[in-house]
Amino acid sequence: MSGLPGRTMGRYGVVLVAGAALWLLMAGPRKVLGLDPGHLGMILLVASAWAALYFVQFSSRDEAEHAISPGEWRARIGFAFMLGAVAYFVAKLDLFAGPGAADSADARAVARNLVMLGIAWAVLGQAMALRWKGRIQEDERDREIARHAGQWGRGMLVFCMIALAVTLGFSPAHRLQWATPFLLANLLVLALMWGWLCEYAATAVYYWRDRR
Repeated sequence: MSGLPGRTMGRYGVVLVAGAALWLLMAGPRKVLGLDPGHLGMILLVASAWAALYFVQFSSRDEAEHAISPGEWRARIGFAFMLGAVAYFVAKLDLFAGPGAADSADARAVARNLVMLGIAWAVLGQAMALRWKGRIQEDERDREIARHAGQWGRGMLVFCMIALAVTLGFSPAHRLQWATPFLLANLLVLALMWGWLCEYAATAVYYWRDRR
């Protein structure tokens, strides 16, 4: 019981850091202590994901935590991380519009931050795999949940692709001035991220329903 207050404070700290990261990414000032708030927010978001992984790995486990499989932990952390990335992308999407967006320093900074977030998430994924090394990471239930959740993710991705194709194919040319190559490329990235987000969300929901 002595470690419970520390664990609770640690979890609240992770939430506060993640909240500060999202504020800096989406609504922060143009400069924070002379730094780009996007870069600072990205660092804090990655740090909060690492901290969440730390608490999962080193916190003492009670009976309820034993019931949570590695696949569910990955889905929970992945959903929170990807939700922050998608929210950041959507909040800055207007920077990618317009004929001169490809040469915009702000748009390039957002794109660079998103690439770094993707790299950070790949590293975190490997760290989570190592965290459960030596432990059975999946069984038939996990594989079945992954299969169904993957269908949701692919379905959402296909829906986005069809919606974009219909919009481009059936809209008059004078209404497609917004559809620059730079914006379309980033919309495709957003669709991919949305598919991953839906897959993580579906995975977490399937695990939750399985325990009921």
